[in-house]
Amino acid sequence: MKPLSEKVAVVAGATRGAGRGIACMLGEAGATVYCTGRSVRGRPATGNRPETIEETAEMVTDYGGRGIAVQVDHTVPAQVEALFERVKSEAGRLDVLVNDVWGGDELTEWDVSFWELSLDKGLLMQQRAVHSHIITSRYGAPIMVTQGSGLIVEITDGDTLDYRGNLFYDLAKVSAIRLAYAMAQELRPHGVTALAVTPGFLRSEAMLDHFGVTEENWQEGAKKDPHFIASETPYFVGRAVAALAADPLVAEKTGLALASWDLAEEYGFKDIDGRQPHWGRYYAGIQSN
Repeated sequence: MKPLSEKVAVVAGATRGAGRGIACMLGEAGATVYCTGRSVRGRPATGNRPETIEETAEMVTDYGGRGIAVQVDHTVPAQVEALFERVKSEAGRLDVLVNDVWGGDELTEWDVSFWELSLDKGLLMQQRAVHSHIITSRYGAPIMVTQGSGLIVEITDGDTLDYRGNLFYDLAKVSAIRLAYAMAQELRPHGVTALAVTPGFLRSEAMLDHFGVTEENWQEGAKKDPHFIASETPYFVGRAVAALAADPLVAEKTGLALASWDLAEEYGFKDIDGRQPHWGRYYAGIQSN
């Protein structure tokens, strides 16, 4: 069964990581997915990372959906507006919008007091990870409001207000939760849902490279960081978003911050490796020891 076979999605920031996993799992559920980002073949936009939006779109199609790659810098309003004009023209509707634009890894300075942080890096992080989300929703939401339905998903890190260890990082991730809450208040009368979703310890392409492992032998990474054993692939949060998009009662969750591990138990899905990791339970165990 493909519950999203008639649905159209935009995943902003689909080049790699959670965005790629979400796009692919929306495709697994049958959706047409516009995969956006800055990195295209021959022109990487994030350091030396090799992933591209074309690859993601091809993966979406391989999983059973229809992937469409569109190069977009989501900090540039004109490019975002053009994206949604294209979606409206080609597809005539928009059912799911996922805000996963990040670009903050290279800008995050850990173990540095906020008054000693680089102001330029911190403000650029807000532009990439917060302003881009606002711009994207600003141009995507009107399609949903007009049709009287839709789901906007803010991807964040953590489902609580606990401090995340760096002022600018914390601000960016909590802002995503607050954006979902604020948008939900105004979108509810129009039949549109907005919510935030967090993955757990994400086993992204960059994290696999960091630990010098592949998806086939990822457990070896736990020798460097024991917490890596509780990690999840980007497809786990992808299945969480797909399950929400297919839920006819998803409006009951509007404004909430949700976690991949809790949604897995609620909807009964597993990661693509057959596991059902629960980062929340694992982390609680760490804190109690």
